[in-house]
Order: sequence, then C-alpha cells, then structure tokens
Amino acid sequence: MTGLRSHPVRDSAPRPGRAGLVQPVAAVLTDRIDDVAVAAAAARMALARRVPLLLIAVMPPHVMPPHVRRSSLGPASASVQAVLARVMPKVGRHATGYIPEVFHLPPGNGSRLAAAKELLALATRHRAPDVVAARRAPHGLDAHALIEAAALRGGPYVHGIAPAAWVPLRSPSPCPRRPRVTCRPALGEETLRDE
Repeated sequence: MTGLRSHPVRDSAPRPGRAGLVQPVAAVLTDRIDDVAVAAAAARMALARRVPLLLIAVMPPHVMPPHVRRSSLGPASASVQAVLARVMPKVGRHATGYIPEVFHLPPGNGSRLAAAKELLALATRHRAPDVVAARRAPHGLDAHALIEAAALRGGPYVHGIAPAAWVPLRSPSPCPRRPRVTCRPALGEETLRDE
C-alpha cells in the first residue's frame, strides 16, 4: 500500500519553470569604440556556456517631456538600436542570441558608485552571473567602479576588458609609387634617377 501524498505524482521530466532559468552574460555598451571588444569577449563567454547575451546599452539621463511616449525610451528606440548595430557584426556570428536592455544614467551628480550599483541591480534582475565592461568608460561605469560596487553590494562577477588596440588606417595611394632606379654612371656620365 502506498502512502498518501500531498502533491500529485508527476513524471520525472524537469518542470519548464525551474529548468528554463537562463543566466545570460551581460555586456555593458557605453557607445564608445571599446564596445566591440566588450561584446566580442561577452559573446565568447556566452558561446562557451550556451547562454544568450544581455546587451545593456547605457543612455544619458532622460527627462521625459509630455509629448514623448514611454516606448521611445526602450530597447526598440533608434538611439539604442544605433548602439547595438555597432556590435552586432561581432555578436551575430556566434549565434547565441541576445536580450537588449537599456540603462539610463541617474540624473544629477550622484556618487561615483551610484550608477554602478544601479547597473549591477539591472544585471541581477536578469540573473546575469557575469558582467563584461570596458576598463575605461564614462560616468563611473568602468570595470573598476563596477568591481568596487559588486564587492560592496555582493553582486555579479565583473570582467574588465582592455581597450582595443589602435591601428592606423591605410588608404591605398591613387597611383602606385615607382621604385627608385639609379644607374651606375660610366666615366664622365651623369646619374639618372627615375622618381
């Protein structure tokens, strides 16, 4: 005889509500050239773990005028799409998927760690155990400030990415340069140079 159970018997398959919790890798995009290196490093981490990316686009503080709709400030807005478009060539080829999110800087001159704490709270709401940020970023959102805020708050692990190396652009010259030709003069002749 089997005992009475308080819960109905279910099969051993995992429940989708608990088994499907995704822990994305967060990338902080501050609309700078370093965003490409940050997104590429986060995409490699996400690919190794087979999880999507949480692309957090940092936007300036907003004061909402009465004629602006709330939807124009979200992930589908043109300014956020412009920031995401810069990194999509690096992220898209990994095919891990991504979750766009917007972080508006807090208005006013708060403490150096105020913005970092709020950004880490946003990453925690999405259950991101890792945050990838540039070592140098504006508004206290660099990796050092995020590491300090995570240590004080007990937040996710922060990875600092060095800025991309600067490579000078080379443009092809309009007409190829001919090599310098010198002829050895015979006795009494002049040197000919073709330049």
